[in-house]
Amino acid sequence: MRERILELAGEQFTRFGVRTVTMEDIARLAGISKKTIYQEFKDKKDLVKEAFKLILEKDKEHLQFIVDSEDRVIEHLVKSSQTMRERLEHMNPIAILEVQKYFPEAWAEFESFKNDFVLKDLFNVIERGKSLGYFRPEIDSMILAQLRVNQVSSVFESGMQGRTGLEVLNMQLELMDHFLHGIFTEKGRLAYNQKKETTN
Repeated sequence: MRERILELAGEQFTRFGVRTVTMEDIARLAGISKKTIYQEFKDKKDLVKEAFKLILEKDKEHLQFIVDSEDRVIEHLVKSSQTMRERLEHMNPIAILEVQKYFPEAWAEFESFKNDFVLKDLFNVIERGKSLGYFRPEIDSMILAQLRVNQVSSVFESGMQGRTGLEVLNMQLELMDHFLHGIFTEKGRLAYNQKKETTN
């Protein structure tokens, strides 16, 4: 029952925004009483935190699978881009703004995911790419990894009001493309473009 509530809440929060969706809405959609929800979660803040925590855990599992199964840098980049596309296509940007502004404990889960997983993964990918000749050898991997994380965060932290999920997605993909072409060698650029074409 707990996981069912979390999955339903997460779907509703990301689709419609956190403040719009009430505990009554979730109870009605789940076919249960509101009392049942409060037996599992102490309040809405707790539910929001746990719902987004579950979403991030699933994203981490998917990204970890990519990390573990792909030794090749280019495939990793393309699949990570696909994961971001799939997530953002189904997320209302207002949900992120609301979590950041009104649900600090839930926002802390995003910050932890970003700093404890995404940053380390990016650093490792850049280091591996440098060793394989895909990225410029003189770049500082940690600085560039931090720059990329900050790029992703900047879109979510400002200027999202009134934007659609598709607009936010396109901004993120453009920033990623700009970032990669700034660190690619010619070998890396050719391999990435070829892989994107075959994947598409």
